[in-house]
Amino acid sequence: MNYKIILGIAASVISFIGYIPYLRDIFLKKTKPHVFTWLVWSLIGGIVFFAQLSKGGGSGSWVTGVGSIICFSIAVLAVFQGEKMITASDWLAFTGALIGLILWRITNNPLFAIIIVTITDALAFVPTFRKAYYKPYEETLITWFFSSFKFIIAIIAMQSYNVTTTLYPASLVLTNGIFGAMLIMRRRVYKMKKVFAKDIK
Repeated sequence: MNYKIILGIAASVISFIGYIPYLRDIFLKKTKPHVFTWLVWSLIGGIVFFAQLSKGGGSGSWVTGVGSIICFSIAVLAVFQGEKMITASDWLAFTGALIGLILWRITNNPLFAIIIVTITDALAFVPTFRKAYYKPYEETLITWFFSSFKFIIAIIAMQSYNVTTTLYPASLVLTNGIFGAMLIMRRRVYKMKKVFAKDIK
């Protein structure tokens, strides 16, 4: 079996494993995902998956398709157990995803869609980033580092390297890593505030 196929399978398996703690914490009501963020991510993931396939991404694109399905599942759960405050920036992110899809249809060039949805994905992170900044314990830390790791493997597993196949996963390695680092920082600040409050009492 080609090593890239093995890596594609491994990245997809890591994707499932990485979301297990996140799904567990949703059901335990410890993690509260933002419904709009995950809905937009599921739409973006679907667009990128088919764009990557069209440009020869092959096994390296599998993790994107798997991630799209998982994101949609989390969005459904978030309707019942998540954060539902929707702002103008959230609608902007959703609109960006639709624009990317429309541009692909009109131009028949998946690269345009990839560029638009990669930017949109970063915008879709805003509501989750905002929520997690003030409520760092309402996100499952390990899931975000798993997400960075799986996309590193996915990039290596790509059977064709071009902007269309690699731009999106490379951006997610960066944004997921930054988000995880922010959670660590904010949790430390939160703990320091609690200790300081106890000392005052």
